[in-house]
Amino acid sequence: MPYDATNPAAVLLADDHALVRRGVRLIIDNEPDLTVVAEGSDGAEAVEQARACRPDLVILDISMPRMTGLQAARELSRLMPGLPILILTMHDNEEFFFEALKVGAAGYVLKSVADRDLIEGCRAALHGRPFLYHGAVTALIRNYLDQVARGEEPTESRITPREEEILKLVAEGRSTREIAELLVISPKTVERHRANLLAKLGLRDRVELTRYAIRTGLIQA
Repeated sequence: MPYDATNPAAVLLADDHALVRRGVRLIIDNEPDLTVVAEGSDGAEAVEQARACRPDLVILDISMPRMTGLQAARELSRLMPGLPILILTMHDNEEFFFEALKVGAAGYVLKSVADRDLIEGCRAALHGRPFLYHGAVTALIRNYLDQVARGEEPTESRITPREEEILKLVAEGRSTREIAELLVISPKTVERHRANLLAKLGLRDRVELTRYAIRTGLIQA
């Protein structure tokens, strides 16, 4: 999504920790070519804010309530193709990194080095260039070489976006009826998705689903 380089780029920032948002905002607003125009405390709010204010760039944390940053990135990529999305996270984790690329993120910045990398990541994303932290480049090369050695194609996620939504809500302790009302589907459909999740992931019950959701960053422990 092109932006007018003569004016500061409008940035939407989403993180469920107010202190983190405040610190990141200070870093961004200190730059003459960037300005935070809206904030969100979870992924769903980020999507709503993006639709309302049409930012030039969205910065998303991964682990947020209601909708994770990865889920929000997937939805924003669908609703607003070409919108630059930057993942800002504490997770130095190859699984999250590859998932971020799959859902359309242009860059992946670690909070531990945000003071060093964030602004460079923002400018790269705004100009259509990828931004990866140093360890991510190593992970990309290693993953590619491993796949070539095995003669494999890149693997797809084992669960669908809808199943991921169900998984997150189940792990948050929502009842079948609550999930059905939130997603505007029938309780029987919720139960079918949950059964599919258990079968696909080789898990037995809600407790194991919750552990899986924590391990994959859908919810925080």
